[in-house]
Amino acid sequence: QVQLVESGGGLVQAGGSLRLSCAASRRAAIGYAMGWFRQAPGKERELVAGISWSGGNTYYADSVKGRFTISRDNAKNTVYLQMNSLKPEDTAVYYCAAKSQSIETVKGFYDYWGQGTQVTVSS
Repeated sequence: QVQLVESGGGLVQAGGSLRLSCAASRRAAIGYAMGWFRQAPGKERELVAGISWSGGNTYYADSVKGRFTISRDNAKNTVYLQMNSLKPEDTAVYYCAAKSQSIETVKGFYDYWGQGTQVTVSS
């Protein structure tokens, strides 16, 4: 069992930055990919960024390319999401998730989830 705890959310003005962190309760199993999802009110939960175990492969949704950067530090059991140039439409609850093997965009493939952290971007 892997427990994931997100932190770093908050209220920021449009154009600002936030960095989210996701700490795992134990060293993630070798080969686990990590993803950052978000869910806005009335919308489906969507993958915004994913990273492979090695960090060599990443995925970004078109809506965040060039603004968000995902990274991981396996020695610290932590995954990060650096969010720059934030827009009001980035407002959502952000969740980190873990799955074995490769990155997937479908949330049903992820085995473990954090509790979520709220990000609110004001205009």
